Amino acid sequence: MARYTGPKCKLCRRENVKLFLKGERCYTDKCAISIRPYPPGQHGQARTKISEYGLQLREKQKMRRIYGVNETQFRLTYAKASRKKGVTGENLLALLETRFDNVIHKLGFASSKDEARQFIRHGHYRVNGRRVDIPSQIIKVGDVITVSEGMKGNPHVLTSLSNVDKKVVPQWLELDAKQFKGVLKSLPLREDVTLPVQEQLVVELYSK
Repeated sequence: MARYTGPKCKLCRRENVKLFLKGERCYTDKCAISIRPYPPGQHGQARTKISEYGLQLREKQKMRRIYGVNETQFRLTYAKASRKKGVTGENLLALLETRFDNVIHKLGFASSKDEARQFIRHGHYRVNGRRVDIPSQIIKVGDVITVSEGMKGNPHVLTSLSNVDKKVVPQWLELDAKQFKGVLKSLPLREDVTLPVQEQLVVELYSK
């Protein structure tokens, strides 16, 4: 399945929740879901009854869109989470949260996950001093993420870092904005994930 390239605001409206897919715009009054808080399309405002399967499917789609992964990537991540010790749903969230592109975005080195993926593919970030250009790489506890020298003056990176207070860097990450450096201090716990997701519905969907 190819990556979605259509209007991102439609995805937020379809899931009826802010997915923060357009960077700083999502924090302003221009956010589409604030203006039109109903699904897109001519039947968007119609009342519909959703089945149990429909709720599970919508939750899975919501998680996919929040983290910007396609169906195959999501299934592989779920399979990996189910093989790990502990609660499968929490393992799934931890794996998605520690993806390289998500960590870059959480640290404020990019304004959105799409921008983070683009910069990563161009080799603008380092993990433990080594260039990494794979957005899906899982960052491990203790890994040090830095911005390459050539990107430290990039206006996109500087603007994103200046707006870090709006995003609030999570406790499981440590940011040194002056050094353009971040560290994964620990794996994120369930209470650290503040996104409006119900991972148990996804587990129920894949357990059928």
